[in-house]
Amino acid sequence: ERFDRLEEQLQIIHGLWTTPPGQRFSFAGAHYRIEECANFPRSAQSPRPTLIVGGSGPRRTPRLAARFADEFNVGYQVGLAERLAGFRRICQEVGRDPAEVRLSTCLPVCCGLDRAEVQRRVEAIGQPRLVAQAVTGGPEAVVERLTGLAGAGVDTVYFHIFDVDDLDHIRLLGREVLPRAAALGPSTPAAAGRP
Repeated sequence: ERFDRLEEQLQIIHGLWTTPPGQRFSFAGAHYRIEECANFPRSAQSPRPTLIVGGSGPRRTPRLAARFADEFNVGYQVGLAERLAGFRRICQEVGRDPAEVRLSTCLPVCCGLDRAEVQRRVEAIGQPRLVAQAVTGGPEAVVERLTGLAGAGVDTVYFHIFDVDDLDHIRLLGREVLPRAAALGPSTPAAAGRP
């Protein structure tokens, strides 16, 4: 039921955002009904806000992303290649060019200039499952992982930083990792956004 509701919500949002100015939008679904709705005031983004759909499920999430999203976020990297292949297949099934959709992932990051710094950031995660998916090490280890993700087709990477008060970690990534990642090319992932 939650996915059915989400699908209707995406239809409504997409419908409101794509209805030409001065016209009204109506929708009648199993869970929601809208009659003659005016999208006013309109969004400042043109032609509309970016819509990101994300999740690691193999069927419903990629199907919703293929139909509605500007960006599909596959979550963490476990099973990444299979999820990307499944998404591309579903895009073809629904008649959408998969190249129209940005592909993103989340990357837990524990970067440091020495072992003690890296270990302190690993301990901030506190969850072995997430530590196993994290890139841990120096800036070169992070750049190497970003290079691999770009090679897999991911064009946006959101760094998952666990200690938000550790501003030295953010500065280190900004100073040592992002310039190298940007130098890899236009499809190289960037932290929390596009290159």
